[in-house]
Amino acid sequence: MNTSLSVKTDLNKQLDFYSIVSDIMKNETVKEMKNYKQHYNTSTYEHCFYVSYISYKICKKLHLDYVSAARAGMVHDLFLYDWRNSRKNLNLNGFHAFIHPRIALENASKLFILNEKEKDIIAKHMWPITLPLPKYAESFVITFVDKLSAIEESFRYYNDFLTKQKLYKYAYVFLSLLILI
Repeated sequence: MNTSLSVKTDLNKQLDFYSIVSDIMKNETVKEMKNYKQHYNTSTYEHCFYVSYISYKICKKLHLDYVSAARAGMVHDLFLYDWRNSRKNLNLNGFHAFIHPRIALENASKLFILNEKEKDIIAKHMWPITLPLPKYAESFVITFVDKLSAIEESFRYYNDFLTKQKLYKYAYVFLSLLILI
């Protein structure tokens, strides 16, 4: 593929994505997600943006409902609290992993008109930790992209930590010695 055509195609995809989620991204309540950490150094907003965009691309490629995936992905973690320290402070009725999809769905429903697929995506994005099974293929896409994102964000944090601590080179030497033995 011609490089300029490839760049133009990527730009068109990005513009299409932004046109789908721009109203959500501009919403003041959604912007508040920038104030809360999701996984280590990643804000909830950044996490949701990543999940939304990657899910949009996958669903578009698979000829699924990429609009619902992008919109629901952008608010799938709209819970607006520090989940590491809030259980007692907010009097949450259960562990964050189990209850935040319901909280995110309630918050998103107050701000936006959601279709049934978007509701399912938000409510079931923590499957298989939460039950029941997602109803739509798009829900499974978001679920798996969400898990992939969490792994990537965790890996990036620990990689940075090890690099800064200079433990990386010692771990590498140690692993090399184990292989030689």
